[in-house]
Amino acid sequence: MSAAPVWSVDPRTGNPREQVAVEATAEEVDRAVRAAHAVRDALADRAARAAFLRAAAELLEESGAHIVEAADAETALGPARLTGELARTAAQLRSFAEVVDEGAYLDVHIDHQDGSRTPPWPDLRRYKIPLGVVAVYAASNFPLAFSVPGGDTASALAAGCPVVVKAHPDHPATSELCASVLRRAAARTGLPEDVVTLVHGFDAGVELIRHPLVSAAGFTGSVRGGRALFDAAAARPAPIPFHGELGSLNPVVVTGAAAAERAGEIGAGLGGSMTLGAGQFCTKPGFVLVPEGATGDQLLKALTETVSSTGSGVLLDHRMRDAFVAGVRERAALPDVVAPVTPGTAGEHTVSAGFLTVPAARLAAKGPHDALLEECFGPVTVIARYTSVDEIAAVLARLPGNLTATLQTATEGDDPDAARLLAALTPLAGRILVNGWPTGVAVAPAQHHGGPYPATTSTSTSVGATAIERWLRPVTYQSTPEALLPPELREDNPLGLPRRVDGRRA
Repeated sequence: MSAAPVWSVDPRTGNPREQVAVEATAEEVDRAVRAAHAVRDALADRAARAAFLRAAAELLEESGAHIVEAADAETALGPARLTGELARTAAQLRSFAEVVDEGAYLDVHIDHQDGSRTPPWPDLRRYKIPLGVVAVYAASNFPLAFSVPGGDTASALAAGCPVVVKAHPDHPATSELCASVLRRAAARTGLPEDVVTLVHGFDAGVELIRHPLVSAAGFTGSVRGGRALFDAAAARPAPIPFHGELGSLNPVVVTGAAAAERAGEIGAGLGGSMTLGAGQFCTKPGFVLVPEGATGDQLLKALTETVSSTGSGVLLDHRMRDAFVAGVRERAALPDVVAPVTPGTAGEHTVSAGFLTVPAARLAAKGPHDALLEECFGPVTVIARYTSVDEIAAVLARLPGNLTATLQTATEGDDPDAARLLAALTPLAGRILVNGWPTGVAVAPAQHHGGPYPATTSTSTSVGATAIERWLRPVTYQSTPEALLPPELREDNPLGLPRRVDGRRA
């Protein structure tokens, strides 16, 4: 039987554009993983890794026009958005090169022998080493920043781990282009091209997570798909870490004082955030608690104006479009749910933005309205109207884990509910915002892009400098002669690494 073709499809029409590749067989996945495993030692040199990451950023920028054109044809995200995403992706690669250069990620600790302690200390030297081959599952909604050249790949390579990427079927041509760029960057800096390899196909993704030489995996996608891979990773004879980003509602709470102070501003800001990228950001605010009464009504009026002025959009593929339309229809049919601006079908290939409202009391206990507490991917949000802070707390207590949680408070004067509500939001998410909107995720050392399940399957971040920690494990050498120690742990610190010696920063 011949391998199934992989087609690039135009989401604006649903028509195939070109055949890009064929789906990888089990044998081809095995070859890809073994090729990556065979070159892992080539990534041991930190200087070479940093040079590789910088070369990858440079080559991505040089190929930018071609990559943006291909990505727009496959995702309909638009040249402006994709040009920004390309810049972010290049910056992300360069930021990890800086992380590698600095070396703090190795977390070097040296404790000298000390017989005066109880119990006595032997000589102990600890640092972190790469896990091995990392499987990366590309995201649909970010064809660059969370796909082949994205944060999972960049951080794994920075850690010294070769990467096998499973391309997302929504942008296979873009994936091939980006993989080619990364492989050229490797060759330019004297590394084997197989430090990055690419495979296509659903079955290939399953084979990849099961392969005995794959040591960890990173995933961005749906709860259903991510949970299946997570379970497969755990069911292996030797389970492996699975760092998955699966889904997020990203709740927002608007205090009564905030609504009284700036209802129009908040309503307009919410409309812009929830419709950004046709509502296809993983950080889209999908659930908002707004007070009952006149100030809440003003907020909804501003939201209505903003959303109504938003043009129809194309989702990443027709399967997502169908799921969005069906999901909105199911939610809108629930008792006491109203659609002031009806989201759904706008044309044969497009969708319209909108929002739903419901009394918060409907969500305080388990029931048919629980669908409103689940992510609906696309340009829609749910507004729950509350009558008291206790009602807010009851609803928040029922929410699943999230990437973000936002509190809109008064900016002038005292907001008596702010502290209590911030405390209630903090356990729900990995990033807590006050008087902002969550749809921008800065690539910064202090960033955390993760959260309690189902937002992510681990406590780590996929954005920012500490994302590198996912692909490392600590190892301690005890009473080891200097000549046998790795350079990172030798007494004279020949690599000039930051480290802690006898409990103090050296």
